[in-house]
Amino acid sequence: MIVLLAGIIVLHLAVLVLLLISTVVNSWWYFNDSHSIDIWQNCTWIDFWDCKSYTTDEWLQAVQAMMILSIIFSFLSVILFFCQLFTLQKGGRFYITGIFQLLAGICVMCGAAIYTVQYPHIHSEQYAGSYGFAYILAWIAFPLALCSGIIYVILRKRE
Repeated sequence: MIVLLAGIIVLHLAVLVLLLISTVVNSWWYFNDSHSIDIWQNCTWIDFWDCKSYTTDEWLQAVQAMMILSIIFSFLSVILFFCQLFTLQKGGRFYITGIFQLLAGICVMCGAAIYTVQYPHIHSEQYAGSYGFAYILAWIAFPLALCSGIIYVILRKRE
């Protein structure tokens, strides 16, 4: 039982770390080694990183909001899990924790999907690039958050 509990906590914390990294790090889109863009700013390397806010499009604000909401839901889910772990009666299920984690997974999926659909339309062929590792981490966090949420919904408290 301890191993299962430790595995669930590690999975949840891994999801939270992936969400934090994918939201904060400047690598959602790479043009080359000296130019990258994330959901917050456009950075260019000229002896130092020169970062500027590059757009105020509504779709980008939606991506930012979805990523922040996913972090908030996942963090609340961790807190609720520990609260329910000590207050939930024997045989009870972690429904609230699972719902918040499922909401985190849905939010990160929506944010990454909006970015996937909208971002390539802005650039012409001269600005061709590729998706960065933070974007990929967001997509990895999505199924892990859903799995974690489903595990919480199925999980029963035992002694």
